[in-house]
Amino acid sequence: MPNLDDKNAIAFEFARICSLAAVKIMEIYKTDFESRGKDDKSPVTDADELAEEIILAELEKCLPGVPVLAEESFAAGFRPKTDGAFILVDPVDGTKEFINKNGEFTVNIALIENREPTAGCVFAPARERIFVGGDDAWAGTLKAGETVSPDALDPITTRARPSGGMTAVMSRSHADEKTLAFADAQGVVEKVSAGSSLKFCLVAEGSADVYPRFGPTKEWDTGAGHAVLNAAGGCVRMPDGAPFLYAKEEVEYLNGGFVAWGRID
Repeated sequence: MPNLDDKNAIAFEFARICSLAAVKIMEIYKTDFESRGKDDKSPVTDADELAEEIILAELEKCLPGVPVLAEESFAAGFRPKTDGAFILVDPVDGTKEFINKNGEFTVNIALIENREPTAGCVFAPARERIFVGGDDAWAGTLKAGETVSPDALDPITTRARPSGGMTAVMSRSHADEKTLAFADAQGVVEKVSAGSSLKFCLVAEGSADVYPRFGPTKEWDTGAGHAVLNAAGGCVRMPDGAPFLYAKEEVEYLNGGFVAWGRID
């Protein structure tokens, strides 16, 4: 059982669990699966529910007693304590991308402490790409079910702002006029679309400089990508520059707008 103080060990334990859960996700992805609507009108598939069951069982083995806030169990009415350390789980982030079979969905697990993410993993099994962040950050190639270790991945870091102008990454499904206006005001010269938490990861690995998002998200959508970005030298802020915090129980863990930065200097 990893020590909560060893953020890198925690992050790689999350990577192990993401890889394991992705086996079931990819089995379903390759079939003619059906999607259903939840009470909030968002889509869900068997992959979301079965992967979450696997993840929750594995987390209980390796981090027993640590509360887990997971998307599907939350939708079913489970409300864990989030006033201390807790874990965020999104078994299939980007369900619309999963349904559209464009490969841009991820498995997300993050540790939250003092309302901030301190370790996380984002795994895109259809793209065979994994991102891991604790005290340090890594990325590399991984197939669902494979074992992941730091030696098999490459260290990643955010890049300095290019003198010729920034590249912004935006939601494939949710870019809006406010987001586009923000990018223009920042002098962004290139806009790249991507799905799910991969947007955080593109900034973390230095492929982009900023990810603005003004539409609604939930904490399980952002925690893992935020952790990876933090570990790579970036940060996430509210649009006014205030810290972007978690454990927002009073609003059912709904996020406001945010900007994920590679470098703020």
